[in-house]
Amino acid sequence: MTAPTSYLTTADAEAFVATAQRAAADAGVAVSVTVLDAGGHLLAFLRDDRAVLISGETSTRKAYTALQLNAATADVVDAVKPTGPFFSLPTALDRPLLFIAGGVPIQLDGRAIGAIGVGGGAPEQDHGIAAAAVAAFRG
Repeated sequence: MTAPTSYLTTADAEAFVATAQRAAADAGVAVSVTVLDAGGHLLAFLRDDRAVLISGETSTRKAYTALQLNAATADVVDAVKPTGPFFSLPTALDRPLLFIAGGVPIQLDGRAIGAIGVGGGAPEQDHGIAAAAVAAFRG
């Protein structure tokens, strides 16, 4: 993959999905992959035929959460625990946030230009797959 200029294209998003699906296959996990643009709009989505149905929803919510916070969902899980500073955040907003590992922002110069979410495996697997797709994108 090549690095983006200032925004994600549909071709970029499809490349993210393909890279994530390969990483999931290598890990022996059936997943759903969602790629959102900087505005939170769907650019690409694919659910493996064998992935659990809810993985489509979780991958999308993970991507949305990573985009809104400009942080990997794996890095903010503790912040919403009962002792965390953002404990009420998941219920305070009428938005599809999900604080489970598997969402990673796609950044350019520290600014989120989109996000990828992976659902269907264990949280650490989902995070690893999403992070691998982002790493491949950076080249």
